[in-house]
Amino acid sequence: MKEALSISIGSSIRNKTVIVNLLGEEVRISRIATDGDMNAAREKFRELDGQVDAFGVGGTDLGLFYADRWYPLYSVLPIIQDVQITPVVDGCGLKNTLENRCASILDAEIGGYLDQIGRSVLVMTGVDRYGLLRSFVDAGYQYTLGDVLFSLGLPFPVRSERILKRILAVLIPLVARLPFEWVYPTGEKQNQRKPKYTWVFQQSSVIAGDCKYITRYMPDDLEGKVIVTNTTTPADVELFTKAGVKYLMTTTPVYEGRSFGTNMMEAALLAVSGYKQKVDLYHHQPYFKMLEGLVNTAGLQPELRVLN
Repeated sequence: MKEALSISIGSSIRNKTVIVNLLGEEVRISRIATDGDMNAAREKFRELDGQVDAFGVGGTDLGLFYADRWYPLYSVLPIIQDVQITPVVDGCGLKNTLENRCASILDAEIGGYLDQIGRSVLVMTGVDRYGLLRSFVDAGYQYTLGDVLFSLGLPFPVRSERILKRILAVLIPLVARLPFEWVYPTGEKQNQRKPKYTWVFQQSSVIAGDCKYITRYMPDDLEGKVIVTNTTTPADVELFTKAGVKYLMTTTPVYEGRSFGTNMMEAALLAVSGYKQKVDLYHHQPYFKMLEGLVNTAGLQPELRVLN
C-alpha cells in the first residue's frame, strides 16, 4: 500500500487518516498537525523522509503561485529543507488544475439557481488560489478579491485583476519574507471565529477559497449562499448549514465525512503514480500537465452537495 502524509502547521483537531483507491491502487492518506509549531513540523519532515511515498505541506503554502509565476515564501521553506528523498507538494498543482473547473461544474449542476441569485463571487484570496479565481473570471462572474481585506486587514475590496496585479507587484516581495503567521492563522487560531467585513460576504452569491479563512471571517447568516472550498470537517459543514448555506462544493472529494486539502490529495496522486522527482514550481508547466493527466485518469472532480 502506498502512503501519502500531510504534515500541517494547522490545528491537530482536524487530523484524519483514511484509505482510498486512486488509479486502481490503495493509498493511505493521513494528516498530522503541529498546532502552529514550525520547528516540530520541520522535525517530522526530517524524521519521516524516505518512509512515505509523498509529503503534503498543510496549514501553509511553500509559495504563492499567481499569473503563471511562483513566488517562494522564505519564512516557510525551512520546514522542508531537510527533505532529501520524498517528493513534497503544497497543493499548488491541484489549485491550478482541478480547482479551475469549479465554475463550469457549478454552472452545469446548479445553473438555474445561479440565474436566480446572480453570478457574483467573493474569492477570499486570489493570490493563494489563482486557478479558482480564473475559473470564475473566465465564466463571467462579477468578482471581489479579499486579499487586502483578509490577509492585510485593510478595508479595500479589490474588484479588478489588473489592480490586484499592481498591488501584488508591491506586496508579494514583502509578504514572501514576513513570518507566515502574520498573514494567515496557524495552529489554534484556525479554530477561532472572528467575523469581519460582513457586507462583502452579503453582496456575493458565491463564497470561494480556503475553508479556514471562510469559517474564521464569515458572518453567522449566509442564507442561500454557495460555498466553494475544501478541507471541510463535519464541524465546518454544520457551521455552514446553520448559517443557511444552500450549496457546498468541495474542490476535492469527501472521504468519511472529510474533504482533504489540495496538498494531501496532490501527494496521494504522486504516491500512487510512483512520482519520485523533486517538484519544480519555477518551471511548472510539465508538472502541471502531468498532474492534470493524473486527475483525469483518476476521475477526480469537485463535489457538490445540498445543505439547505
